[in-house]
Amino acid sequence: MTEPCKWIKSSYSGGGGSCIEWAPAHASATGVVPVRDSKQPTGPVLMVSADAFSGLVALARAAEL
Repeated sequence: MTEPCKWIKSSYSGGGGSCIEWAPAHASATGVVPVRDSKQPTGPVLMVSADAFSGLVALARAAEL
């Protein structure tokens, strides 16, 4: 990722401090979804395929939190 991403918070993060962000425009352009911890915006970024990201979303939807 050489260009800055426009990050958005996951709708599954809730109102607490545990938030993840992803960059949908980057995902649309490349097929690779960047994911990061919103509390550490300069920290590491997890890069996953669109299929893997879809699996993460399905897991979050199914989880009993």
